[in-house]
Amino acid sequence: MQGTRHKASLGRYFEDFAVGDVYEHFPGRTITEADNIQFSLLTMNQHPMHCDHAFAAKSEFGKPLVNSGLTLAIVLGMTVADVSGKAIANLGWKEIQLVAPVHPGDTVYAESEVLEKRASQSRPTQGIVTVRTTGKKADGTVFMTFVRSALVPKRGHGVEDKL
Repeated sequence: MQGTRHKASLGRYFEDFAVGDVYEHFPGRTITEADNIQFSLLTMNQHPMHCDHAFAAKSEFGKPLVNSGLTLAIVLGMTVADVSGKAIANLGWKEIQLVAPVHPGDTVYAESEVLEKRASQSRPTQGIVTVRTTGKKADGTVFMTFVRSALVPKRGHGVEDKL
């Protein structure tokens, strides 16, 4: 018996994006205390709100906060399979808003809406896609938003097409 061969693919080509489309990224991620401390140490962020329970207990939050650099990295990572898996380059992030606290033990999810797409004027086989990504906790609380743009190949012009 002969089956059909399926090649896994990551991301989308420029033609696959449509303004207004929303991608609900999956799976979510529960952020642990170990994640928070290791990331803070790795990035040399010594703020006691991330690693000192006694200090954090006296704050208005009453417990440690997850390092915002970590939440940004996790949410950004969640978008790769849908938004930038085929990207040639990230072109930038802007309007990063941190609107609610995230604590160790919170589970986070993300979604991205396509705001704009345009063909590159200087690179005819590529285009620029801009999305707004929203990070939400499991209870629906929005904790982060940002806008980013990526340079994406048109169909037939990605690295994957050359393999």
